[in-house]
Amino acid sequence: MPPLPSVNMPPDHARGHMDEHADIVIVGAGAAGLAAGIFAAEAARARGPARIVILDGAKRIGAKILISGGGRCNVTHERVTHADFNGSPHIVRNILAAFGVEATRRWFASLEVELKREETGKLFPVTDQARTVLHALTARCEKLKVVIHLHHRVQDIIPQPDASGSPSFLIRHEHGAMSACRVILATGGRSLPKSGSDGGGWSIVRRLGHEVTPTYPALVPLILTPDMFHAELSGVSQEVELTTQVDGRVVDRRRGSLLWTHFGVSGPVVMDASRFWTRARGEGAEVEMRCNVLPDMNREEAERWLKARIAEQPKRALAKLITGHLPDRFAAALCRFLGIDPSMSSGQVTREQRNVLVQGLTQLRLPILRDRGWNYAEVTAGGVPLNEINFRTMESRKVPGMYLIGEMLDCDGRIGGFNFQWAWTTGYLAGRSAAADLHVTSEAPR
Repeated sequence: MPPLPSVNMPPDHARGHMDEHADIVIVGAGAAGLAAGIFAAEAARARGPARIVILDGAKRIGAKILISGGGRCNVTHERVTHADFNGSPHIVRNILAAFGVEATRRWFASLEVELKREETGKLFPVTDQARTVLHALTARCEKLKVVIHLHHRVQDIIPQPDASGSPSFLIRHEHGAMSACRVILATGGRSLPKSGSDGGGWSIVRRLGHEVTPTYPALVPLILTPDMFHAELSGVSQEVELTTQVDGRVVDRRRGSLLWTHFGVSGPVVMDASRFWTRARGEGAEVEMRCNVLPDMNREEAERWLKARIAEQPKRALAKLITGHLPDRFAAALCRFLGIDPSMSSGQVTREQRNVLVQGLTQLRLPILRDRGWNYAEVTAGGVPLNEINFRTMESRKVPGMYLIGEMLDCDGRIGGFNFQWAWTTGYLAGRSAAADLHVTSEAPR
Protein backbone atom coordinates (compact mmCIF):
# COMPACT_ATOMS: atom_id res chain seq x y z
CA MET A 1 0.00 0.00 0.00
CA PRO A 2 1.52 3.37 -0.98
CA PRO A 3 1.81 6.03 1.73
CA LEU A 4 -1.06 8.42 2.28
CA PRO A 5 -0.85 11.57 0.16
CA SER A 6 0.62 14.48 2.05
CA VAL A 7 -1.89 17.10 3.18
CA ASN A 8 -1.41 20.73 2.30
CA MET A 9 -0.28 22.83 5.24
CA PRO A 10 0.22 26.61 5.07
CA PRO A 11 3.74 27.90 5.74
CA ASP A 12 4.36 28.97 9.31
CA HIS A 13 4.63 32.65 8.43
CA ALA A 14 1.17 32.56 6.83
CA ARG A 15 -0.59 31.20 9.89
CA GLY A 16 -2.56 33.75 11.86
CA HIS A 17 -3.21 36.00 8.86
CA MET A 18 -6.78 36.70 7.77
CA ASP A 19 -6.05 36.89 4.08
CA GLU A 20 -6.93 33.31 3.15
CA HIS A 21 -10.22 32.74 1.35
CA ALA A 22 -12.03 29.64 0.14
CA ASP A 23 -15.23 29.18 -1.76
CA ILE A 24 -16.18 26.24 0.46
CA VAL A 25 -14.68 25.40 3.85
CA ILE A 26 -15.37 21.98 5.34
CA VAL A 27 -14.77 21.63 9.07
CA GLY A 28 -13.70 18.08 9.88
CA ALA A 29 -11.66 15.60 7.84
CA GLY A 30 -13.45 12.41 8.85
CA ALA A 31 -15.49 10.19 6.55
CA ALA A 32 -18.30 12.71 6.04
CA GLY A 33 -15.96 15.67 5.63
CA LEU A 34 -13.71 13.96 3.09
CA ALA A 35 -16.74 12.77 1.11
CA ALA A 36 -18.17 16.29 1.12
CA GLY A 37 -14.87 17.69 -0.11
CA ILE A 38 -14.70 15.22 -2.99
CA PHE A 39 -18.30 15.68 -4.09
CA ALA A 40 -18.08 19.46 -3.79
CA ALA A 41 -14.91 19.57 -5.88
CA GLU A 42 -16.36 17.29 -8.55
CA ALA A 43 -19.55 19.33 -8.76
CA ALA A 44 -17.70 22.62 -8.80
CA ARG A 45 -15.23 21.48 -11.46
CA ALA A 46 -18.04 21.18 -14.00
CA ARG A 47 -19.07 24.79 -13.37
CA GLY A 48 -15.77 26.60 -12.98
CA PRO A 49 -12.83 26.96 -10.58
CA ALA A 50 -13.56 26.82 -6.86
CA ARG A 51 -11.21 26.68 -3.88
CA ILE A 52 -12.22 24.02 -1.36
CA VAL A 53 -10.46 23.73 1.99
CA ILE A 54 -10.90 21.15 4.75
CA LEU A 55 -9.87 22.20 8.28
CA ASP A 56 -9.25 19.63 11.02
CA GLY A 57 -7.81 19.95 14.49
CA ALA A 58 -6.17 16.52 14.59
CA LYS A 59 -2.52 15.71 14.04
CA ARG A 60 -3.35 12.81 11.74
CA ILE A 61 -6.16 12.40 9.29
CA GLY A 62 -8.89 9.76 9.38
CA ALA A 63 -8.29 8.19 12.81
CA LYS A 64 -11.83 6.82 13.05
CA ILE A 65 -11.67 5.34 9.56
CA LEU A 66 -8.43 3.54 10.40
CA ILE A 67 -9.70 1.90 13.59
CA SER A 68 -13.20 1.06 12.35
CA GLY A 69 -14.20 -2.53 11.70
CA GLY A 70 -11.20 -3.85 13.59
CA GLY A 71 -8.89 -1.93 11.27
CA ARG A 72 -10.70 -3.15 8.14
CA CYS A 73 -13.33 -0.38 7.72
CA ASN A 74 -16.88 -1.66 7.28
CA VAL A 75 -17.70 0.74 4.42
CA THR A 76 -21.45 0.01 4.27
CA HIS A 77 -24.00 -2.81 4.32
CA GLU A 78 -25.59 -4.63 1.41
CA ARG A 79 -29.02 -3.35 2.45
CA VAL A 80 -29.61 -0.03 4.18
CA THR A 81 -33.02 1.39 5.06
CA HIS A 82 -34.34 4.07 7.40
CA ALA A 83 -35.25 1.26 9.84
CA ASP A 84 -31.53 0.74 10.50
CA PHE A 85 -31.28 4.19 12.08
CA ASN A 86 -32.54 5.98 15.15
CA GLY A 87 -33.83 9.34 13.90
CA SER A 88 -36.84 10.95 12.24
CA PRO A 89 -37.89 8.09 9.90
CA HIS A 90 -39.35 10.23 7.13
CA ILE A 91 -36.30 12.50 6.95
CA VAL A 92 -33.81 9.63 7.18
CA ARG A 93 -35.64 7.78 4.39
CA ASN A 94 -35.46 10.81 2.09
CA ILE A 95 -31.78 11.46 2.81
CA LEU A 96 -30.79 7.84 2.17
CA ALA A 97 -32.71 7.80 -1.10
CA ALA A 98 -30.34 10.40 -2.56
CA PHE A 99 -27.23 8.21 -2.35
CA GLY A 100 -27.80 4.57 -1.47
CA VAL A 101 -25.73 1.42 -1.27
CA GLU A 102 -25.42 0.91 -5.02
CA ALA A 103 -24.29 4.50 -5.46
CA THR A 104 -21.73 3.91 -2.72
CA ARG A 105 -20.47 0.78 -4.45
CA ARG A 106 -20.07 2.65 -7.74
CA TRP A 107 -18.37 5.56 -6.01
CA PHE A 108 -15.78 3.35 -4.32
CA ALA A 109 -15.22 1.51 -7.59
CA SER A 110 -14.45 4.90 -9.17
CA LEU A 111 -11.95 5.43 -6.35
CA GLU A 112 -10.41 2.04 -7.26
CA VAL A 113 -11.56 0.43 -4.01
CA GLU A 114 -13.07 -3.00 -4.63
CA LEU A 115 -15.57 -4.10 -1.98
CA LYS A 116 -16.49 -7.61 -0.84
CA ARG A 117 -19.61 -8.84 0.92
CA GLU A 118 -19.32 -10.96 4.04
CA GLU A 119 -21.96 -13.40 5.31
CA THR A 120 -23.39 -10.76 7.63
CA GLY A 121 -24.05 -8.45 4.68
CA LYS A 122 -21.25 -6.09 5.66
CA LEU A 123 -19.12 -4.65 2.86
CA PHE A 124 -15.36 -4.32 3.35
CA PRO A 125 -12.49 -3.45 1.03
CA VAL A 126 -11.06 -6.66 -0.46
CA THR A 127 -7.69 -5.71 1.03
CA ASP A 128 -9.16 -5.97 4.54
CA GLN A 129 -7.32 -2.74 5.34
CA ALA A 130 -8.99 0.48 6.43
CA ARG A 131 -5.97 2.34 5.09
CA THR A 132 -7.14 1.39 1.58
CA VAL A 133 -10.29 3.44 2.12
CA LEU A 134 -8.51 6.40 3.70
CA HIS A 135 -5.84 6.44 1.00
CA ALA A 136 -8.48 6.44 -1.74
CA LEU A 137 -10.31 9.39 -0.17
CA THR A 138 -7.22 11.51 0.42
CA ALA A 139 -5.77 10.65 -3.00
CA ARG A 140 -8.99 11.82 -4.65
CA CYS A 141 -8.90 15.04 -2.60
CA GLU A 142 -5.33 15.63 -3.72
CA LYS A 143 -6.19 15.01 -7.37
CA LEU A 144 -9.11 17.45 -7.14
CA LYS A 145 -6.87 20.00 -5.39
CA VAL A 146 -8.93 19.98 -2.22
CA VAL A 147 -6.64 21.55 0.40
CA ILE A 148 -6.50 19.83 3.81
CA HIS A 149 -5.13 21.78 6.79
CA LEU A 150 -4.43 19.68 9.90
CA HIS A 151 -3.72 21.30 13.32
CA HIS A 152 -6.44 23.82 12.44
CA ARG A 153 -9.10 23.38 15.09
CA VAL A 154 -12.02 25.64 14.30
CA GLN A 155 -13.15 27.70 17.27
CA ASP A 156 -15.96 29.78 15.83
CA ILE A 157 -17.92 30.51 12.66
CA ILE A 158 -19.36 33.99 12.15
CA PRO A 159 -21.89 34.62 9.37
CA GLN A 160 -21.08 37.83 7.49
CA PRO A 161 -23.52 38.20 4.58
CA ASP A 162 -22.19 40.44 1.81
CA ALA A 163 -23.85 43.61 0.54
CA SER A 164 -26.23 41.62 -1.64
CA GLY A 165 -27.25 39.38 1.25
CA SER A 166 -25.38 36.35 -0.11
CA PRO A 167 -23.94 34.03 2.54
CA SER A 168 -20.36 34.61 3.65
CA PHE A 169 -18.51 33.42 6.73
CA LEU A 170 -15.51 34.19 8.87
CA ILE A 171 -14.00 30.97 10.24
CA ARG A 172 -11.77 31.42 13.28
CA HIS A 173 -9.26 28.63 13.92
CA GLU A 174 -6.31 28.11 16.21
CA HIS A 175 -3.87 29.76 13.77
CA GLY A 176 -6.00 32.73 12.79
CA ALA A 177 -8.98 33.00 10.48
CA MET A 178 -10.17 32.61 6.93
CA SER A 179 -13.25 33.59 4.97
CA ALA A 180 -15.58 31.39 2.95
CA CYS A 181 -18.72 31.63 0.85
CA ARG A 182 -20.11 28.32 2.12
CA VAL A 183 -19.35 26.18 5.18
CA ILE A 184 -19.95 22.45 5.72
CA LEU A 185 -19.71 21.27 9.33
CA ALA A 186 -18.57 17.66 9.74
CA THR A 187 -17.01 17.81 13.19
CA GLY A 188 -18.46 14.51 14.42
CA GLY A 189 -20.02 13.76 17.79
CA ARG A 190 -18.37 12.84 21.09
CA SER A 191 -17.43 9.22 20.44
CA LEU A 192 -13.73 8.31 20.47
CA PRO A 193 -12.62 11.81 21.56
CA LYS A 194 -8.94 10.89 21.14
CA SER A 195 -9.65 10.88 17.40
CA GLY A 196 -10.54 14.56 17.61
CA SER A 197 -14.35 14.37 17.84
CA ASP A 198 -15.18 15.90 21.20
CA GLY A 199 -18.47 17.65 20.45
CA GLY A 200 -16.89 21.04 19.81
CA GLY A 201 -18.92 21.56 16.65
CA TRP A 202 -22.13 21.60 18.67
CA SER A 203 -20.91 24.60 20.67
CA ILE A 204 -20.48 26.47 17.40
CA VAL A 205 -23.93 25.65 16.02
CA ARG A 206 -25.62 26.41 19.35
CA ARG A 207 -24.25 29.93 19.15
CA LEU A 208 -25.76 30.14 15.67
CA GLY A 209 -29.24 29.23 16.89
CA HIS A 210 -29.35 25.44 16.50
CA GLU A 211 -30.70 23.11 19.14
CA VAL A 212 -28.59 20.13 20.20
CA THR A 213 -30.50 17.28 21.82
CA PRO A 214 -28.89 15.51 24.80
CA THR A 215 -26.09 13.21 23.65
CA TYR A 216 -25.21 9.73 24.87
CA PRO A 217 -22.68 7.02 23.96
CA ALA A 218 -24.08 4.56 21.41
CA LEU A 219 -22.65 1.31 20.03
CA VAL A 220 -20.82 1.01 23.34
CA PRO A 221 -20.01 -2.05 25.50
CA LEU A 222 -21.67 -2.31 28.92
CA ILE A 223 -20.00 -2.93 32.27
CA LEU A 224 -21.68 -5.40 34.64
CA THR A 225 -21.52 -5.47 38.44
CA PRO A 226 -18.76 -7.69 39.91
CA ASP A 227 -21.23 -10.23 41.32
CA MET A 228 -22.15 -11.39 37.80
CA PHE A 229 -20.33 -14.36 36.24
CA HIS A 230 -19.10 -12.54 33.08
CA ALA A 231 -15.40 -12.56 34.00
CA GLU A 232 -15.18 -16.36 33.99
CA LEU A 233 -16.81 -16.43 30.54
CA SER A 234 -14.57 -13.82 28.92
CA GLY A 235 -14.33 -14.57 25.20
CA VAL A 236 -17.49 -16.69 25.01
CA SER A 237 -20.11 -15.55 22.50
CA GLN A 238 -23.64 -16.82 21.98
CA GLU A 239 -26.87 -15.99 20.18
CA VAL A 240 -29.40 -14.28 22.44
CA GLU A 241 -32.50 -12.11 22.42
CA LEU A 242 -31.98 -8.89 24.38
CA THR A 243 -34.92 -6.88 25.74
CA THR A 244 -34.60 -3.35 27.13
CA GLN A 245 -37.32 -1.98 29.40
CA VAL A 246 -37.58 1.66 30.45
CA ASP A 247 -39.90 2.42 33.38
CA GLY A 248 -41.44 -1.01 32.85
CA ARG A 249 -42.12 -0.54 29.14
CA VAL A 250 -40.30 -2.50 26.42
CA VAL A 251 -38.46 0.02 24.19
CA ASP A 252 -36.22 -2.38 22.30
CA ARG A 253 -36.05 -6.08 21.56
CA ARG A 254 -33.44 -7.55 19.25
CA ARG A 255 -31.61 -10.77 18.52
CA GLY A 256 -27.93 -11.23 17.81
CA SER A 257 -24.53 -12.26 19.09
CA LEU A 258 -23.55 -11.38 22.67
CA LEU A 259 -19.91 -11.49 23.76
CA TRP A 260 -19.02 -11.99 27.41
CA THR A 261 -15.94 -9.99 28.43
CA HIS A 262 -13.80 -9.45 31.51
CA PHE A 263 -15.72 -6.21 32.25
CA GLY A 264 -19.23 -7.16 31.16
CA VAL A 265 -20.92 -7.64 27.78
CA SER A 266 -20.27 -6.56 24.22
CA GLY A 267 -20.96 -7.96 20.77
CA PRO A 268 -23.35 -6.69 18.06
CA VAL A 269 -26.62 -7.20 19.94
CA VAL A 270 -25.32 -5.37 23.02
CA MET A 271 -23.76 -2.56 21.00
CA ASP A 272 -27.01 -1.98 19.10
CA ALA A 273 -29.11 -2.03 22.26
CA SER A 274 -26.74 0.12 24.30
CA ARG A 275 -28.11 3.49 23.09
CA PHE A 276 -31.48 2.69 24.68
CA TRP A 277 -29.80 1.95 28.00
CA THR A 278 -27.47 4.99 27.95
CA ARG A 279 -30.27 7.36 26.98
CA ALA A 280 -32.66 6.08 29.63
CA ARG A 281 -29.98 6.19 32.31
CA GLY A 282 -29.02 9.71 31.21
CA GLU A 283 -32.64 10.80 31.54
CA GLY A 284 -32.87 9.33 35.04
CA ALA A 285 -35.35 6.60 34.09
CA GLU A 286 -35.48 3.07 35.46
CA VAL A 287 -33.90 0.86 32.83
CA GLU A 288 -33.39 -2.90 32.76
CA MET A 289 -31.95 -5.33 30.23
CA ARG A 290 -32.97 -8.97 30.17
CA CYS A 291 -31.42 -11.72 28.11
CA ASN A 292 -33.08 -14.80 26.62
CA VAL A 293 -30.28 -17.28 25.90
CA LEU A 294 -32.78 -19.58 24.16
CA PRO A 295 -33.89 -16.99 21.57
CA ASP A 296 -36.05 -19.48 19.63
CA MET A 297 -38.25 -20.08 22.69
CA ASN A 298 -40.41 -18.06 25.04
CA ARG A 299 -40.73 -18.96 28.72
CA GLU A 300 -43.51 -21.52 28.26
CA GLU A 301 -41.73 -23.24 25.36
CA ALA A 302 -38.47 -23.33 27.31
CA GLU A 303 -40.24 -24.94 30.25
CA ARG A 304 -41.75 -27.65 28.04
CA TRP A 305 -38.37 -28.22 26.40
CA LEU A 306 -36.59 -28.56 29.75
CA LYS A 307 -39.21 -30.97 31.13
CA ALA A 308 -38.90 -33.14 28.04
CA ARG A 309 -35.09 -33.16 28.25
CA ILE A 310 -35.20 -34.15 31.93
CA ALA A 311 -37.68 -36.96 31.21
CA GLU A 312 -35.43 -38.26 28.41
CA GLN A 313 -32.14 -38.13 30.37
CA PRO A 314 -32.85 -38.00 34.12
CA LYS A 315 -29.36 -39.20 35.07
CA ARG A 316 -27.50 -36.64 32.97
CA ALA A 317 -25.80 -33.76 34.81
CA LEU A 318 -28.01 -30.68 34.60
CA ALA A 319 -25.40 -28.41 32.99
CA LYS A 320 -24.65 -31.06 30.38
CA LEU A 321 -28.36 -31.50 29.72
CA ILE A 322 -28.80 -27.91 28.54
CA THR A 323 -25.52 -27.50 26.63
CA GLY A 324 -27.10 -28.61 23.37
CA HIS A 325 -28.42 -25.08 23.04
CA LEU A 326 -25.73 -23.28 25.06
CA PRO A 327 -21.94 -23.01 25.37
CA ASP A 328 -20.66 -25.46 28.02
CA ARG A 329 -18.98 -22.77 30.15
CA PHE A 330 -22.10 -20.63 30.14
CA ALA A 331 -24.42 -23.50 31.15
CA ALA A 332 -22.30 -24.34 34.20
CA ALA A 333 -21.79 -20.69 35.18
CA LEU A 334 -25.51 -19.94 34.91
CA CYS A 335 -26.44 -22.88 37.14
CA ARG A 336 -23.97 -21.76 39.81
CA PHE A 337 -25.19 -18.17 39.56
CA LEU A 338 -28.75 -19.35 40.11
CA GLY A 339 -27.72 -21.39 43.14
CA ILE A 340 -28.12 -24.77 41.44
CA ASP A 341 -25.41 -27.45 41.41
CA PRO A 342 -24.51 -27.88 37.71
CA SER A 343 -23.37 -31.46 38.32
CA MET A 344 -26.58 -32.70 39.95
CA SER A 345 -28.62 -35.28 38.06
CA SER A 346 -31.34 -33.58 36.11
CA GLY A 347 -33.91 -36.01 37.53
CA GLN A 348 -33.20 -34.64 41.03
CA VAL A 349 -34.11 -31.07 40.05
CA THR A 350 -37.05 -29.80 42.07
CA ARG A 351 -39.95 -27.89 40.56
CA GLU A 352 -38.70 -24.72 42.24
CA GLN A 353 -35.19 -25.19 40.83
CA ARG A 354 -36.62 -25.88 37.39
CA ASN A 355 -38.64 -22.66 37.53
CA VAL A 356 -35.57 -20.71 38.60
CA LEU A 357 -33.56 -22.23 35.75
CA VAL A 358 -36.23 -21.47 33.13
CA GLN A 359 -36.42 -17.90 34.40
CA GLY A 360 -32.62 -17.63 34.12
CA LEU A 361 -32.59 -19.09 30.61
CA THR A 362 -35.30 -16.83 29.20
CA GLN A 363 -35.22 -13.67 31.35
CA LEU A 364 -31.71 -13.37 32.74
CA ARG A 365 -31.31 -9.88 34.15
CA LEU A 366 -28.04 -8.19 33.22
CA PRO A 367 -26.90 -6.10 36.21
CA ILE A 368 -25.44 -3.14 34.29
CA LEU A 369 -23.23 -0.82 36.30
CA ARG A 370 -22.51 1.69 33.54
CA ASP A 371 -21.55 1.96 29.89
CA ARG A 372 -17.86 1.86 28.98
CA GLY A 373 -17.78 5.54 28.06
CA TRP A 374 -17.00 7.80 25.12
CA ASN A 375 -13.55 6.30 24.59
CA TYR A 376 -15.18 3.00 23.58
CA ALA A 377 -18.39 4.27 21.97
CA GLU A 378 -18.42 3.93 18.18
CA VAL A 379 -21.03 6.62 17.61
CA THR A 380 -23.05 9.33 19.34
CA ALA A 381 -26.79 9.27 19.98
CA GLY A 382 -28.30 12.76 19.85
CA GLY A 383 -27.20 15.97 18.12
CA VAL A 384 -28.77 18.59 15.88
CA PRO A 385 -32.42 17.66 15.16
CA LEU A 386 -32.97 16.60 11.57
CA ASN A 387 -35.89 19.01 11.17
CA GLU A 388 -33.38 21.87 11.49
CA ILE A 389 -31.77 20.99 8.15
CA ASN A 390 -33.13 20.79 4.60
CA PHE A 391 -33.00 17.05 3.92
CA ARG A 392 -32.62 17.65 0.17
CA THR A 393 -29.39 19.63 0.60
CA MET A 394 -28.28 19.28 4.27
CA GLU A 395 -28.33 23.09 4.49
CA SER A 396 -29.14 24.60 7.87
CA ARG A 397 -32.61 26.09 8.21
CA LYS A 398 -31.13 28.52 10.73
CA VAL A 399 -28.03 29.75 8.86
CA PRO A 400 -28.18 30.02 5.04
CA GLY A 401 -25.01 28.77 3.38
CA MET A 402 -24.05 26.45 6.26
CA TYR A 403 -24.48 22.66 5.95
CA LEU A 404 -24.49 20.01 8.70
CA ILE A 405 -23.56 16.39 8.04
CA GLY A 406 -22.53 13.08 9.57
CA GLU A 407 -22.49 12.46 13.29
CA MET A 408 -23.33 16.08 14.14
CA LEU A 409 -26.94 15.24 13.41
CA ASP A 410 -29.40 13.47 15.68
CA CYS A 411 -29.27 10.20 13.75
CA ASP A 412 -27.31 7.05 14.64
CA GLY A 413 -27.28 3.72 12.86
CA ARG A 414 -26.89 0.20 14.10
CA ILE A 415 -23.59 -1.64 13.88
CA GLY A 416 -22.59 -2.99 10.47
CA GLY A 417 -21.52 -0.10 8.23
CA PHE A 418 -24.70 1.95 8.54
CA ASN A 419 -23.04 4.98 10.13
CA PHE A 420 -20.47 5.10 7.33
CA GLN A 421 -23.31 5.01 4.80
CA TRP A 422 -24.81 8.00 6.62
CA ALA A 423 -21.47 9.80 6.31
CA TRP A 424 -21.13 9.14 2.58
CA THR A 425 -24.75 10.08 1.87
CA THR A 426 -24.84 13.32 3.85
CA GLY A 427 -21.41 14.26 2.49
CA TYR A 428 -22.70 13.70 -1.05
CA LEU A 429 -25.76 15.88 -0.52
CA ALA A 430 -23.93 18.72 1.22
CA GLY A 431 -20.92 18.76 -1.11
CA ARG A 432 -22.93 18.85 -4.30
CA SER A 433 -25.50 21.28 -2.89
CA ALA A 434 -22.90 23.73 -1.58
CA ALA A 435 -21.11 23.73 -4.95
CA ALA A 436 -24.37 24.20 -6.86
CA ASP A 437 -25.53 26.99 -4.55
CA LEU A 438 -22.17 28.70 -4.90
CA HIS A 439 -22.57 28.67 -8.67
CA VAL A 440 -26.14 29.96 -8.58
CA THR A 441 -25.19 32.78 -6.23
CA SER A 442 -22.18 33.77 -8.32
CA GLU A 443 -24.41 34.05 -11.38
CA ALA A 444 -27.25 35.92 -9.67
CA PRO A 445 -27.77 39.51 -10.86
CA ARG A 446 -26.31 42.14 -8.60
